[in-house]
Formats: sequence, C-alpha cells, structure tokens
Amino acid sequence: MEELFFGTGIAHSILLLALVIGSGLYLGRFKFKGISLGSTWILFVGILLGHLGFRADAEILHFVKEFGLILFVFSIGLQVGPGFFQSFRSGGVKLNLLAAGNILLAVLVSWGIALLFGVDLRTMVGVMSGAVTNTPGLGAAQQTVVDVSTAGGMSLEEASEAASGLASAYAVAYPIGVLGVILVILLFRSIFRIDPKKEKEEMDALQNQGGRARRMHVAVENPAIFGQKLTDVLRPFGGDFVVSRLMKGDQIIFPAADTVLEEGDKLLIVTSQEEVDRIRILFGEEVPMHVQDWVEKDHSMVTKRIVVTKPSLTGKRLKDLHFRGAYGVSVTRVIRAGVELVASGELYIQMGDALLCVGPEKNIDHLAERVGNSNDALNRPNLVPIFLGIVVGVIFGFIPIRFPGIPQAIKLGLAGGPLIIAILLGSLGPKYKITTYVTLSANLMIREIGISLFLAAVGISAGADFWKSIVSGGYLWILYGAAITLIPICITFIVARLICKLNFFQICGLISGSCTNPPSLAFAQGMYGSDYVSVNYATVYPLSMFLRVLVAQLLILISFA
Repeated sequence: MEELFFGTGIAHSILLLALVIGSGLYLGRFKFKGISLGSTWILFVGILLGHLGFRADAEILHFVKEFGLILFVFSIGLQVGPGFFQSFRSGGVKLNLLAAGNILLAVLVSWGIALLFGVDLRTMVGVMSGAVTNTPGLGAAQQTVVDVSTAGGMSLEEASEAASGLASAYAVAYPIGVLGVILVILLFRSIFRIDPKKEKEEMDALQNQGGRARRMHVAVENPAIFGQKLTDVLRPFGGDFVVSRLMKGDQIIFPAADTVLEEGDKLLIVTSQEEVDRIRILFGEEVPMHVQDWVEKDHSMVTKRIVVTKPSLTGKRLKDLHFRGAYGVSVTRVIRAGVELVASGELYIQMGDALLCVGPEKNIDHLAERVGNSNDALNRPNLVPIFLGIVVGVIFGFIPIRFPGIPQAIKLGLAGGPLIIAILLGSLGPKYKITTYVTLSANLMIREIGISLFLAAVGISAGADFWKSIVSGGYLWILYGAAITLIPICITFIVARLICKLNFFQICGLISGSCTNPPSLAFAQGMYGSDYVSVNYATVYPLSMFLRVLVAQLLILISFA
C-alpha cells in the first residue's frame, strides 16, 4: 500500500492523476461572484500536490501531458473544421496579424527585460515559453542550446545541463501564464462592460453571413428570363443557391427542372450572403414575405429535418443523389457540426449531416429511409478516422521545416500537427469519402478528458521544484513572466476591440490561440458557453505555434552571438 500512495509506479501515477483531476474539477464547480476557473483548478491542485512531495514517473507524466493535449486539440479541430475556412476568409487574416503582433510584443518585452535587468537571454526564453504556455517552444530552445553548445566544443552532458535551466524558468512562469490570460479576459470584460449574451447574438448574426444559409423571397422581374425553364436559367448562373418553392398567383408549386418562369412569379430561395446581389440581378428584387406565408398557403408541403446515417453516402454530392427528381423533395440546408451550409448541388455530404427538407410528408419519409435517419447508427463510435487522423497529425507535426541561417528545423509538434490534420479532416473529409462524424457529447468528452490529463500532468511536474525555484531567486521570474504575459495581451485586446472592432469571443479565441494556451480556451468556453472561441482559437493557433517555436530558437541563437 505504501508503494501505491507514495511510490512512483504506474498504479501510483494513475491514482495521483485521478486525484488531481477529480479534486480540480470539484473545485471548478464553485464560483466567486459568478466567476469560476473551471478545469484550470486541476493545474493548481497538481502544483500543490507536487510541492507537497507527491511524485509520478517522469516518462508517464510526459506521455499523459502530450497525449492529453493531442486529444484536446484534435477534438477542437474536428468540431471547427466544417466552418473553418469560411471563418478564415471572413476574418482570419486580421486575426493572424493580431496574433503575430502579440507574439512580437512578447519577444520585445522579454528582450527588454534581459537588457534592462541584466538577465541572461537564455533564461528569459524559458520564462517567455512558460509565460505563453508554449512547451514546443521550450523544447526547441533547449535543443538549440544543446546543438550550439556541442558545436562550440562543450560536452553533451554539459550542454544538456545548460539547457535544463530553461525548464525551471518555464515551470515557474507557466502558472502565471495561465492565470494571467484568464485575469485579462475577466478584467477587460468589466472595463469594456461586455455583455457575453449580446456578443453571442452578434456572432450568431455574423455567422448567418458569408457561406451560411440565408433565405430570400424574390419576385421574377427580369424580362430576359420570362418564359424560360428554371434549369436553363440556373445552368449558366453557377451559383450556390436552392430554389425551394415557387408561387404563381396563389398557387404554390414545388419547382422542377422544366418549370417555366413567368413575370410576377415569387421564389423562395436559400442561398449564401455572397450570392444575394447576383440573385437580385438574375431574378429581381426581394419582396416583403415571411416563410410562414408559404406554409399557410400550401398545407401539402412540410419541412422536416432528417439525418444522414448511412456511411455509404459519405463523399457523394447532393446533385448526384437526385433527391428532387426521385422523391420530389428539395434539400434547402445542410447542418454539419452546428454549422448551416447552403445545400448546393456541389456540396459533399457525410454521415451525421442533418438535411432540412421541403416536400410532401410521405415523400420525405421515403427519403429518410434512403439516407438512414437512425439515431442508433449515430450513437456508435466512429474511432477509425480519429486515430488514423492522429497518426497523420503526429507525423505531420514532426516534419522539419528549415530556414536559411537557422541550424534547428522548425516543427509544429504534437499539438500543431494533429490540430491542422483534424481541421482538414473536418472540412475536406466528406469530399474524399472519409466519415469523421462524432456526436457533440462524444467530442466534448474527448476534449474534457484531454485537457484534464494535460493540466494534471503539467501541474504535478511544475509543482516538484516550484517553491524551490521561487526562493532561490525565481520569484523574479514570476514578475518577468507576468510582464511577458500581461503587457502584450492587454495591448492586443485594446487594439482588437477599439481599432479592429472584434467581438469578445473572437478576442478570447485570438488571445488563447496566440498564447497557445489550452487552459484559457477551456476557461472561456466553460465560462461563457460558446464554441465561437474554439473557431477563432483554431484560426490563429497553427501560425502562432510556428512563430512561437521560431522566435524561441532565434533568441537562443542571438544569446550565443
């Protein structure tokens, strides 16, 4: 029993991790003035128990930390993948420029502290890596120290010892890196008097633009299309829209390819915001109608949502399934991972997609049998793409990217690689017949398990030498780390809010992603209950991870110059 409670074996490590996670999650239930640190408590419980002498095998902790982080970022990537590229087009460039500016500010603050207070620049790289919670940056910096030192004639053992000093600075600064971002989010929410509910409504309105579905009521007023068949009008247009219903006088028609358009006809069209102006030019101006007007005048048509649960349909285009011709049913929208997409003919569908259908009820029921529409099929775990995706992500993360003049290749590591592959799978998987569907509850479970394992392992590891490092002069590292954390993100928040006019959830994702800070992401999502933070986190994370690793190595090289 002594080995179980006070040893370092596998059983003890599992017991300790479970104790840290369980205690941290329990403390996360409590709120102070409506504020809770949520799962971030796991980190601080781990530090406390590590300081009190509880130890776990270093290799086990390292594995748990990295595997937990992979699960966390991969689940985020799968969730945000369907809407990622649309989000990037609508604001990704601006977000990444702000993220790059935040990283540059952190470098300038670190360099400035080294010059003003005479601190060794290599030590400041360790502090900076902890202050922005960037473990890959620390690893790359340590490897660069070893490479340059051994190239200069130092033994491998001496070089490794010199590199280990960066880890102590990292461990001391890491907690303030986590807590600092959370405090800034809470502080600026109060300063700017931000109402998260209102901000969420604004994001909802924003998401209805761009590639998201938009309903239009249009009158046929263009003389050039009078008397033409609908298919002849749509063929040269090449746009992204669906003509759901057509009204001739008081009669509502379910439009077919050979339906003839006449002056005064009214069309119910589902399209994207980008196509609105082109549709007005093609057909005519919008008319003041409501979707209920169509329902009241035609009781034979119903609107139903059915779910694709047959894996064989993954990777097929909507136009190739001939739903309208075979069943007399129009698919107006596709809901994927909570994102509404226009049901254009070129859209590839996948298992788990919800199809919003309009047509006779009996016909829709027949179509439901065709696509599956079985909740039992969705409840079965679809793990093959997830683990194969992680395999590809890990390999991708370790592909070296070399730059002239930099001896150490840049790698995205165990976080950046899986995140990018998960985003690509979530976005492009259906096109290549890859089923990536995971229920929302399953995705959330994977995400919470991942971040909990990560925080527990980091806390236990940091707690072992935490107090020792502080009393031996490391208390200054806390102050330096606070400056590196707080100054850049405060400036970034102000610029993002006042100049760039970004939404609060966009800024939370921007700051968490540019600081490569999973705990602050988990806090923001748990505190405000919005996945918009994840989308923007994933938008800036890959570039931020790359730049964090790059600048850490550059600073090490400068310190040897």
